[in-house]
Formats: sequence, C-alpha cells, structure tokens
Amino acid sequence: MDTLQKLEHEYLTELKTKRNVPEFSPGDTLRVHVKVSEGQRERTQAYEGVCVARKNAGVNSSFTVRKISFGEGVERVFPLYAPVLDKIEVVRHGRVRRAKLYYLRDRRGRAARIAEEQGPTEAAAAEKA
Repeated sequence: MDTLQKLEHEYLTELKTKRNVPEFSPGDTLRVHVKVSEGQRERTQAYEGVCVARKNAGVNSSFTVRKISFGEGVERVFPLYAPVLDKIEVVRHGRVRRAKLYYLRDRRGRAARIAEEQGPTEAAAAEKA
C-alpha cells in the first residue's frame, strides 16, 4: 500500500465511524434524505427510488437512484460519503440478478417493477432462536 492508499483507508474508517450507512444493493428501494440549502435556511428533502447501480471505490463510492417524477424517469447519483446526505433508509429489498439495472430506463409501468426479496419471516426467526 502506498501512502495515498493508506491516507484514504484511514479517512474511510473515520467516515464509517461517524456515518451509519445501511447495507443495500441494486434493486433495493431507498429513501435518501438530502440536505438542501435555500438562502440561510437548511432543510432535508427525501428522494425515494430504486437503486439502479452502486460503485464501490473507497472514499469515492457512489450509488444511483432512479424514480418516476410526474411520469418522467429521473436518475440521480449520490456520493456515498458526501456531507450533503443526511441519512439513507432502505424501504424494501428487491430481488434482482444483475449488478447494474440500466434496463429499467427502457421499461414503463408494470414491466419496470422489481420483485421484493422474501427473507425469513419474524415467526421463523423467533422459532430458530
């Protein structure tokens, strides 16, 4: 590891302790709370959509969220460790078989839906414990 990688690794561990980033992958529906500044005031705005892609590159990690706004598809790329992000919530986990879901750009309506991942139910988890 050269010095630049060491510095980046130290900075990344420091960021991970400060910020709680949930486990999510492409296909998951996310609600991203973004800090928006209007003049002197600052507020948080929710941006909810499907995670289309995720780029894991250390400090430069990012993810792309796609939503339909007024009948038009809108994609937004968020840096994972940016100070603009307030928090990330996973609304539901989707079951997909690809890492990048760019094919959703060509789909409309029902064809663009993603099946929800069926994890173990709470009753089954309680039985095992």
